[in-house]
Formats: sequence, C-alpha cells, structure tokens
Amino acid sequence: MSALEAQSREAIQKGSKSFAAAAALFKAETRADAEMLYAWCRHCDDVIDGQTLGHGMSPVADGPARLEALYAQTRAAMAGETPTDPVFAAFQTVALRRGIPERYALDMVDGFAMDVAGRRYATLDELLDYCWGVAGVVGTMMALVMGVKPDDLPTLRRAQDLGLGFQLTNIARDIVEDARNDRVYVPGDWLAALGVPETAVADRAHRAAVAVLAQRLVEAAEPYYASARWGLRDLPVRSAWAIAAARGVYRQIGLDVVKAGDKAWDERVVVSGRMKAWRALEGGAMALRSATLDRWGKAPARPGMWSKI
Repeated sequence: MSALEAQSREAIQKGSKSFAAAAALFKAETRADAEMLYAWCRHCDDVIDGQTLGHGMSPVADGPARLEALYAQTRAAMAGETPTDPVFAAFQTVALRRGIPERYALDMVDGFAMDVAGRRYATLDELLDYCWGVAGVVGTMMALVMGVKPDDLPTLRRAQDLGLGFQLTNIARDIVEDARNDRVYVPGDWLAALGVPETAVADRAHRAAVAVLAQRLVEAAEPYYASARWGLRDLPVRSAWAIAAARGVYRQIGLDVVKAGDKAWDERVVVSGRMKAWRALEGGAMALRSATLDRWGKAPARPGMWSKI
C-alpha cells in the first residue's frame, strides 16, 4: 500500500466508520481509489466547516479564501500539476486513473460554495441542487471509480440518486446541530407551513415540528434509495455488495431518526454494530440478486425525480 493510500484509509476510518466498513467489501484496487476519493471529499468538507474528519464543526472567518484555495488546488490537480498537499495528490491519482471529469470535481466544490454563501433553500428542488453538489456528484464519481463508463448516464443517474438519498438522510439527522451552526437546509416552504422560524430551528420549543420536518426529509429520500437499488446490477458484484451495504446503513439512520421522534436530537443517532452487520448481509443478498434475477429485467423509470445528469 502506498503512503497516499494509507493516509486515505486512515481518514476514512476516522471520518466515517459506516463508509469504511462498506469500502472494505471492495476489491483492493477499487477500495484504494474509493478511499482516496473519499479523503479528498472529506478534506474539502472539513476545510469549509472548520472541523476535523467530520467532527467539531465551528464557524470560520475566512470562508471565501478557503473556498478559493479549494477551487485553485482542485483545478491544478485536474490539470496534471504536481500537488504539494498529499490529499490533492491522492485525488489527482484517482481522478486521472478513473477519468473523472473536471466538471464533477468542481461541482462538488460548488456545493461547499453554497455553505460559504450561507444559502437558504426555498423548496425541495433547491435543496436537491445543494445535495447534488455535496453528495450526488460524489456518488457519480464513485461510480466511475467502480468502473462505470462516463457515458453510461442511466447508471450514473442511479449513483447520483444514492448520493441524494444519503444527503437528505444526513440533513434529517443533523437538523438541530446544523441550525446551531447557522446552517439551515430544510426547505423554507416546509418551515413556513409548520410555523418554525428559520432562526429558531434549534429551539427545543419547536422540537415536535422539527421531528415532522425530519420525517418529510426521510420520506423524500426514499424514492432515491429505491432508484439507486437498480444501479447495482451494472456494478461488479463486490462493488454492488459494498454499495448495497452502505445504502442499507444510511437508510437505517433515517429510519432511526423517524422512530426516535422529537428525541432524535438528544444524542446523535448512530447505527449499532449489529444492525450494520445485518445490513451488510442484506446488501450481499441484494447484490447477488442484482447480478442474477434483476440483471435481465427492465429497470423502472425515474418519473418526476430530480436529476442533474
């Protein structure tokens, strides 16, 4: 294992135990590239959120400068210039090896630009535009890492959908923490309908309404999780297993948030080790079915679903 690969693996193990467990199911080369891509995504998020490996979000005073540096480093890496930061060296390695288009990399940084600008989202469609930047395009790039061709748009859209589902789930889980850090992602029309002021989302007095909003986010994620399932049949079996396992674990987070109701933010919702193991086994069965029975059927259409690609 190279030094870049080892550093990236350490980042994923500390930054996302759920994704680390799923990535272990990939074959070796795919795992290494997925981890290097993840490490770059994690780094960009940390830079903008003033955190370390996804923990301890804090306001940053120089957000625009940090954002411009990410744009410059990303463009330089994509242009083949030698990076001085090992995170960008790892990203460059996987981006050039897997043919990741520059527009996808820059779309991800565009997502973080929305955070720097303090953007608010009036409707679900506007929120999904943000979800594309910070998660949907990551799913798309991960599909390229797993061998999906850049012109295989139907499969890339299913990968996009998984990222959208992930991010809607994350927003549901983190509504209160995000609001305490002046980040409000819930659509404004949803807040208005329940009488929750944008400036008071974190107030305990609105916790029952926030639970309703979280449930709506989880419900909004469901069609995207369902769509993503049909992309599994176009992946190698081990990759399909890893993705199905990750899908199951992240979807479980949303189910647990809904089950906890207005107590979901008393402590951070996490999936137990036993449930992760179950979802991994379930994912293996799903991957095998996708490689056999589902492979010969026609995938359902995505009528009315938001899409960037």
